Amino acid sequence: MDPLYNSSDCNGTAATTTVPVNNCSDDFNQFVQPVWQITLWAVVYCSIVAVSVVGNTVVIWIILAHKRMRTVTNYFLVNLAFAEAAMSAFNTVINFAYAVHNEWYFGLVYCSFHNFFPIAAIFASIYSMTAIALDRYVAIIHPLRQRLSSMKTRVVIGVIWMLALLLAFPQYYYSSMALLPGRTVCYIDWPEYTTVDFKKIYYVCVTLLIYFLPLCIMGSAYTVVGVTLWASEIPGDSSEHYKEQLYAKRKVVKMMIVVVCTFAGCWLPYHIYFLLHQFFPDLFEQRYIQQVYLAVMWLAMSSTMYNPIIYYCLNSRFRAGFQQAFCCCVPTNVKEQLELKSPHYLQTQGSIYRASRMETVVSAAVHPPSAEQKRVELPSCAPPTPSHLEVPSNSSSCPRSPSQ
Repeated sequence: MDPLYNSSDCNGTAATTTVPVNNCSDDFNQFVQPVWQITLWAVVYCSIVAVSVVGNTVVIWIILAHKRMRTVTNYFLVNLAFAEAAMSAFNTVINFAYAVHNEWYFGLVYCSFHNFFPIAAIFASIYSMTAIALDRYVAIIHPLRQRLSSMKTRVVIGVIWMLALLLAFPQYYYSSMALLPGRTVCYIDWPEYTTVDFKKIYYVCVTLLIYFLPLCIMGSAYTVVGVTLWASEIPGDSSEHYKEQLYAKRKVVKMMIVVVCTFAGCWLPYHIYFLLHQFFPDLFEQRYIQQVYLAVMWLAMSSTMYNPIIYYCLNSRFRAGFQQAFCCCVPTNVKEQLELKSPHYLQTQGSIYRASRMETVVSAAVHPPSAEQKRVELPSCAPPTPSHLEVPSNSSSCPRSPSQ
């Protein structure tokens, strides 16, 4: 995904060719690969696009098509899935075609978009994960603090995209094309200043903002949450409802930690590659660097296809949703798992709850509580949450315990 950084200079300008161009006036293109190599790379890159687009589209459908899946965490997962699917669909194959022969075939408009959109999409992706980490932190460490509503969640997502577009705007503004002897290149014509290297400053800031800073925030948040959820033992006399909620929160946090670690591992070689190029350009003057870049870019772009797989493996409701999307005959228990509670379950629990309340009222009328009992009596709460809940609801009629 070369639009993030530039990797060759042509007459004083930084071109977004993914491999170095030793002589811009030479019509010889040393980076033409044999057919078998192109075919092999094409297969692995197209595999990313297929898995990413299909998987993330299904994730969006699972959340938006099922009302009980529309929680704060899942709204951010929708934003994450959209950003990853869009980046995979609009940039992966185009960037691969450009990297193979180092020639641009797609015109100036798409050149600007190609340089602009990936930064915005990566920013939106990683800050969606950051928002989830902070939401989990507030829910577990400060359970009495007011949570984000659906409207506020949409506002946060809108702000994330606005900041993403602002950060990526210089890549759009300075995008240009150059017609060289025998080929065309898409590059970024950065302004030249005698006192400051604007290009290096921009790329260092981008790396800090879309990688290191959010990872530090998420690492700190999940460390505190992890210590809170796993370090303390569950009291022996705790209710089943308390234990189920604790296990559910552990599962959610575990899933998000896997998502964040996968993202960090996939993108680390990519950022190292381009930071090294900015400060040690002589290392990138060899022909083999094209194969290194293709491998590094494949690993980075493959991050867009892992999240649906992680959701399927670690979350029973997403697993039920994928089964419903890809299987013609879905068992009833799978549908109930996705909907959290079936109508029959709700009716049964409602009847039990009403009967229990009626029994309590009758008992209180026949045997009024003593003064001592009144002082220690606690308010009644809703019926227990079923054990398959993995993402706790954001609203509750009962006060939250400190562990929630």
